[in-house]
Formats: sequence, structure tokens, C-alpha cells
Amino acid sequence: MTLPDDLAEAVANYQRAQEASPSLTTVVQAALREYLRERGFLRKYRPFQIEPVGHSGRSDVSDEHDAYLAGLKK
Repeated sequence: MTLPDDLAEAVANYQRAQEASPSLTTVVQAALREYLRERGFLRKYRPFQIEPVGHSGRSDVSDEHDAYLAGLKK
């Protein structure tokens, strides 16, 4: 892939301005994702979320989950 001089210069300036310079591949992938997402060709990114299902009747499950999973608590 080749970039016109103005884009290559803009990318280089962007990379230099970052505290940790991203690779050209990272910059191009991010730009393509944004471009295609805005035009409806790529699904929106949704981070994985875990939702509670209901109530277990126990108030210590979040603290004692290992003990419950190991069968040490009932």
C-alpha cells in the first residue's frame, strides 16, 4: 500500500505527537475501522459486559465466589 505524500506526512506527524508512537499498521486499521463503521459496513464495537441474572439469596457471593464454585460453601 502506498500513501500520497500529504497523508504520509500527516501520519508521521501524528505518530511523533503520541507518547507511545503507534505503528503505521495500527493507525491504518483504526482509520479503516472508523471509516467503515460510519458507513455501515462494520458493526459497532461493543465491549463484553456481564449482567447479573437474578438474586441468589446470598449476600457474600461476590466475595466468596471461589468457595461457592469449589463447593466449600453451600
